[in-house]
Amino acid sequence: MKNPVESAWKRPLALTGGLVVGALGGWLANGHVATGVALVAVAEIVLLLTHLRHIAKPIMSLSSIPPDGPSDPSRHDRFMMRSRRLAANLHDLRRAAGNLPDAIVLLDQDQHVRWFNHAAESLLGLRRPQDRGVVLKERLHNSELASWLEETSPEPLNDVSAPGAPSRHINVTLLPFGTRQRLLLARDISHMSRLEQIRRDFVANVSHELRTPLTVIHGYLELLDPEDVPHLAPVLNEMRAQSKRMGQIVEDLLTLSRLETQDHVSEERVPMAPLLATLRKEAEALSQGRHSITVENMAAIDLLGSPKDLHSALSNLVSNAVRYTPTGGRITIRWERTAEGANYSVTDTGYGIPADHLSRLTERFYRVSSSRSRDSGGTGLGLSIVKHVLGLHQARLDIRSTPGQGSTFTCCFGRERLMSPETHEST
Repeated sequence: MKNPVESAWKRPLALTGGLVVGALGGWLANGHVATGVALVAVAEIVLLLTHLRHIAKPIMSLSSIPPDGPSDPSRHDRFMMRSRRLAANLHDLRRAAGNLPDAIVLLDQDQHVRWFNHAAESLLGLRRPQDRGVVLKERLHNSELASWLEETSPEPLNDVSAPGAPSRHINVTLLPFGTRQRLLLARDISHMSRLEQIRRDFVANVSHELRTPLTVIHGYLELLDPEDVPHLAPVLNEMRAQSKRMGQIVEDLLTLSRLETQDHVSEERVPMAPLLATLRKEAEALSQGRHSITVENMAAIDLLGSPKDLHSALSNLVSNAVRYTPTGGRITIRWERTAEGANYSVTDTGYGIPADHLSRLTERFYRVSSSRSRDSGGTGLGLSIVKHVLGLHQARLDIRSTPGQGSTFTCCFGRERLMSPETHEST
């Protein structure tokens, strides 16, 4: 016969423990949380798990008590004391989960709301008791979360307006939990969003202020003829090169700041055949005959988007290939159709990139080899620009590389961005 104590406590214990584990999983899934917040979260989880550990011991002993209760009075007293202690521990655990700063919503297999904490009320706009049992996507039908919840296996949703407080921003994750249930976790990132905006404004303002003095310095350096002062010729040439490089860094920072504030691009035809020809000329000019450069246009198709931004992104990949490929190497620029749309790729026979660096290549100023990058004249911002431009065109960057053999950088465009060269209709 099933023990009544075990039946009474086993399910809430499993539910509460699952909430704790699910919350920890949500925190781990969003690795870019500030260090202080992460430490507080871990401390909360340790506290909750400690409660679970203490609860498990009385459950193990209570499960051995006969269904009719203990016959020994002293054993009855111990039974009642352990029951009260167990109830108090579960109450504390529930209060702790309810007061977590992240919103937690437990959903059944049909997305009915089974339980939610206090943060879900402020961030998601849920109300108790009327919202218990409602379908969450119907309750949030006017928000960005509604369509996201309709997906079968949704990826984490980053930086969206909180349904319960539109002025605040949240990250949302949906985790599997128990038997065909799910746990929705939402974290308030409003403070981080404000800090990110401050950073963007600072970079844009500083870059803009540096542009004028750098232009003046570079102008005066151009007026100085090294032949007039032969003993200073090496110094003047180095100063010219570095002032030009600083100017390029400023221009790239301003470009990045502009791209980060955009949420769409112009919708214009971008003829790919002339653009590929231009990219080849730029590569040959930068290579100065040191490399074998090939262009393969295997897709009779054009792109829809911003001509200026797309040229900047595609040209960045070509210039990187030239800079990081030794003399005598091969560079192949390819434009081809795929089942999903079309790919623009640049393949080189350069130094190659170790696998542990690939995921960070699009970070601004990230360098695999600092000395090699500076010697080549790169700014460390090119791939960041490529990533942002592709994002604005609903495209993605795929990077494949083998150290010592070379790399392939591929821009993958969807069908909605393709246009037939003969007409102006999308294909």
